[in-house]
Amino acid sequence: MSPVAAKLEEIVLAWIIELFGLPKTCGAGFVTGTTMANFSALAAARTALLKRAGWDVEENGLFEAPAIRVVVGEEVHVSLLKALALLGLGRSRVIRVPVDGQGRMKAGALPPLDARTIVCIQAGNVNTGAFDPAKEIISRARDVGAWVHVDGAFGLWAAVSPRYAHLLDGAAGADSWAIDCHKWLNVPYDSGLAVVREPDRLRDAFALSAAYLQSSAVREPCFYTPEASRRARGIELWAAIRSLGRDGLRDLIERNCRFAAVFAQGLRNAGFEVLNNVVLNQVLVSFGSPEETQRVIGEVQREGTCWCGGTHWQGRTAMRISLSSWAPTDEDVERNLEAIILIANSGK
Repeated sequence: MSPVAAKLEEIVLAWIIELFGLPKTCGAGFVTGTTMANFSALAAARTALLKRAGWDVEENGLFEAPAIRVVVGEEVHVSLLKALALLGLGRSRVIRVPVDGQGRMKAGALPPLDARTIVCIQAGNVNTGAFDPAKEIISRARDVGAWVHVDGAFGLWAAVSPRYAHLLDGAAGADSWAIDCHKWLNVPYDSGLAVVREPDRLRDAFALSAAYLQSSAVREPCFYTPEASRRARGIELWAAIRSLGRDGLRDLIERNCRFAAVFAQGLRNAGFEVLNNVVLNQVLVSFGSPEETQRVIGEVQREGTCWCGGTHWQGRTAMRISLSSWAPTDEDVERNLEAIILIANSGK
């Protein structure tokens, strides 16, 4: 709640805007993680769209309010659906758009959009790492006044690398973005950002007033987040970005993506099926039948050299390898690969 914490948030926001190539006008709420970042940004969208329709949702609630349509991809992340549920917009009322073989939303399958539509796109599919075609979707939305929100928990960090920034082509034209920092920035949990192109939209959704709360010309962090009392989340973010710098962040991201490619190639060479195009830091691998894949996942976790989780993706059971830590070395990757392959081959 101190002025120092508020100032550090301003500095971090300016750095994030520059690193990600977002509009300089953006404002942000520093929140717990991607779930609350999605919630906060979508609250701003709900407020803005209903205000445009002549409805004050903060005062009147959603009873008898004009309807808002929400469009998502078929592989929308569960945290975004949870945010919609909390906002009273519903999980099952969404319009789901078909996706391609990598989980990318098919822009040509979008329904008609209008000024009371929120379109939620992904920058980094949680299974494949794939990116929705932001440029085409945002162009269509902009023509009719629809709001576009980008769920970019880990994928938006690709903007820091010239090698991967093309994956985000057009994403800076959205209205809001959700960012997680405990992944690639490697700070503790409870560190996320809800970034909105027009800060007043976020403030409209969350500002509060009371006689004992004295406002000033200085940015008040609690006007941009759901909670008033909270820890000073900007401090770790400031320290991490200040320590790493642009070059350090780029190296961290590119190193993890290179390791993902090494994992994928090593598993292919060993005769196992990699299910996704490895475009970023995610690898999906099948070891044969669902039962065999589950066996490998369980034994890898018990053996302890590394930890990989399981997932079900487009009808397939797979092991999910996700890389975002600063710590692994080339030797670690080779050791992990050797352990996984040894366990997988033990069932043959």
